Amino acid sequence: MRIRSMMLGAAMALALDAKADEGMWLPSQLPGIAKNLKDAGFRGDPEDLADLTRAPLNAVVKVGGGTGSFVSADGLVVTNHHVAFGVIQYNSKPERDLIADGYVAPDRAGELPANPDYRLRVTVGFDKVTDRILAQARGKTGRAYYDAVDAASKALVAECETEEGIKCSVANMFYGRDFYLVKQLELRDIRLVYAPPRAIGNYGDEIDNFVWPRHAGDFTILRAYVGRDGKPADYSPDNVPYHPPSHLKLATDGVAEGDFVMLAGYPGITYRHRTAAEFADQVEWRLPTSVAVLKALQDVIEAQGKADKEAGIRYASQLQTLKNGIKRFSGELEGLQRSDAVAVRRDDEAAMLSWLAGQPDGKALKPEIDQVTALIAQGKDVRERDLLVGLLSAQTQLMRGALAVDRLSVERPKADAARETGYQKRDEDLIQSQLKQVQRRYDPRVEKALVTSLMLRYQRLPDAQRLPEVDKVFGRTPAELAQALDRIYAATKFGDEAERLRLFTAAPAEVENSGDALLVAARILRPALLRIEDERKVREGDLLRLRPAYMQALIAYREKQGKAVYPDANATLRVSYGKVTPLMARDAVTYAPLTTVAGIVEKNTGKEPFDAPKPLLDAIRKGDFAGYTDPKSGAMPVDFLSNLDTTGGNSGSPVLNAKGELVGLNFDSNWEAVSASWMYDPRYKRAIHVDMRYMRWLIDKVYPSPALLRELGVPAR
Repeated sequence: MRIRSMMLGAAMALALDAKADEGMWLPSQLPGIAKNLKDAGFRGDPEDLADLTRAPLNAVVKVGGGTGSFVSADGLVVTNHHVAFGVIQYNSKPERDLIADGYVAPDRAGELPANPDYRLRVTVGFDKVTDRILAQARGKTGRAYYDAVDAASKALVAECETEEGIKCSVANMFYGRDFYLVKQLELRDIRLVYAPPRAIGNYGDEIDNFVWPRHAGDFTILRAYVGRDGKPADYSPDNVPYHPPSHLKLATDGVAEGDFVMLAGYPGITYRHRTAAEFADQVEWRLPTSVAVLKALQDVIEAQGKADKEAGIRYASQLQTLKNGIKRFSGELEGLQRSDAVAVRRDDEAAMLSWLAGQPDGKALKPEIDQVTALIAQGKDVRERDLLVGLLSAQTQLMRGALAVDRLSVERPKADAARETGYQKRDEDLIQSQLKQVQRRYDPRVEKALVTSLMLRYQRLPDAQRLPEVDKVFGRTPAELAQALDRIYAATKFGDEAERLRLFTAAPAEVENSGDALLVAARILRPALLRIEDERKVREGDLLRLRPAYMQALIAYREKQGKAVYPDANATLRVSYGKVTPLMARDAVTYAPLTTVAGIVEKNTGKEPFDAPKPLLDAIRKGDFAGYTDPKSGAMPVDFLSNLDTTGGNSGSPVLNAKGELVGLNFDSNWEAVSASWMYDPRYKRAIHVDMRYMRWLIDKVYPSPALLRELGVPAR
């Protein structure tokens, strides 16, 4: 096994000499690339970035499904409009449509509570725990290996969460080679302070999504609250603002082409170190299939929303998520095909294996690498079945709740450490919060139509992939499916919030014996879901055991090529750095890195999605931009482009200048670079950011909030 440690050591040493444009770096790696940071233009001390529990990184938080940052001593948080869209939607009604009109809290008493399951997490600890996680797993295979890692992870999490308000998790680095314990303070009372109208926050909608040039003011400001004792608490009018350990300072100067910029955030997941077989599966099946399935769900919600405005509002957040996913997957597919990623990765992997065969002890890794390939091939047999069954829960509200309550009835009698992850005592508050919010995000007609879309596709699967329990609940034909759904949703009482919450707290035996139609359906489906889960854990256990061999070979080979080495993103805090950079998208087509309000007017048609609000257009015509303009051009900036390395989860990430001041808010990638989650291409990879000058100007001149500007430390001009 000596080759493995030697390979990683050499590769990590090389990683510290990597180029600035590529890399989602762990904070602990940053002192090792101090020279690179300084050469790129960073004026601070890289040592200050090594500890994510100290300023400035402890001001960067995980919020909702993205990233945010504290920007005041009284808990103000800035993130994207689309990251906080669920909060805006939750507080919207036909008679008070905050999605369309935006919201400016008149004072702190007027700040609106977020949906009950909305969370903000501040990372307060990040420690390597590999030896403890793998101690009982070594020598085991399959499900036994998975269970050993899972048990060790749960034990560490339980130890870590003895302090009130703390949530912990174990992060897997380099696909099973290393593990880290992440400790986070979880805040539960988050409130809406300032949101621009949709026609600013989402100007251009799907037409402009993943496209440059952009003209969106994709930001929202929230505030975090705690109990009077300073500890995390559920929403209460008596709560007080949270005082973060540090907060970012908004820059009064903007950025220009060539300026140094740095981003910190919580990128969700990248796949750059996956196998050639996984690249092929992504391009040839997973992406086109996912687009087709999600597009059908989008069509359902849009059709239902046109017929019923209230239903449209209830499903607005889900619809936005679907549309974003569809466009992202479509762009990823196009990008991977354009770069011939499957062939490139296949050839690269073949060259790596050829090189490995000539290395000392390299042959010892080959059998494990071959097993990885075989395991990945096995997963193809059930991939569509698992996709559809998974979406049955992920894309529903009432059914998801019933499945959760049913599963809790199975898990609660067990010792907490033996419960399935996601159903332990630590998870029950979140499940309950999700059950509470159903009323504002559910309509029976829409949910039945969503389930119909998924199950009609499922019914076309070959018999070998069919599950008898699913057939028993939903039938084997479209007519049987329609009858089953009408019967289940007509007979269930799960749509009543009081009944839902009663069943959530009920004894397992009562849930098990319930005659509620939806819970009966969940109970019938349970054995099938458990079999799918077991099959997955067997595969994942062996992949956790075997992938490190592939990773050691890949890392050492990349080192030989002089390429950057950093762990694939996994929702842990990462830092990237680079410059404000133009884009040469294709032959003779080059884009400048800054857009201005002139582009808003040029695009405006008066019809959605280019229906800029009248107050914005009036302010642009007035031209009162003093103190906010770009000094070189004299124009009022909106968005800017950089070569920062980002992916999903980086939405809302703060973009800092060379002095560590907040100059932008990440919200998107360009179409040419959507595939960067799998393959990084420095020619095309760009990130799109809201210029903080535009945000400040909107708060000052268009939808004014002088008190908010004072709190942000940038008084009105």
